[in-house]
Amino acid sequence: MSILQVLHFPDPRLRKKAPDVRTFDAALRQLAADMLETMYAERGIGLAATQLGQPLRVIVLDVAEGGNAPQVFVNPVITATGGEFKPGQEGCLSVPGYFDIVERHESIRFRWQDLDGVVHEQDADGLLAICVQHEIDHLDGRLFIDYLSPLKRQRLRKKAEKQEKLSIPAL
Repeated sequence: MSILQVLHFPDPRLRKKAPDVRTFDAALRQLAADMLETMYAERGIGLAATQLGQPLRVIVLDVAEGGNAPQVFVNPVITATGGEFKPGQEGCLSVPGYFDIVERHESIRFRWQDLDGVVHEQDADGLLAICVQHEIDHLDGRLFIDYLSPLKRQRLRKKAEKQEKLSIPAL
């Protein structure tokens, strides 16, 4: 397994929509293992392949207390939403050091494939629902900061561009 480099905002690759995975093979399994290792090394609870410059619809999560229940979702799609929008604080490995309040659906139903290509469908609420929505946004070229006011996004972009120019590693 390898720890991969996480792309940071405003890298334009974070804005690309990822195509569906069509080949379920050893390379996909290796990518998933590397994604999990990277997520744990970065102390995150979710990671999308697009955050690593890999244009594939793959996300990994571990929302368990203590981080001991890794999950891999290939080609995830939200099929239904439920409940109200609920505000919660979010952060992102691609926007290091920045946290803000984002409203997400309280519960979702989503369909996904496992590493063998078998289709599953499940309901999720709480932190799992929030993380799935957040990571699917990455696969669609969206970041959690897109839900913020234009003024907050503009300030964050300027700060990120300045830090990138100065080669400062984090926001």
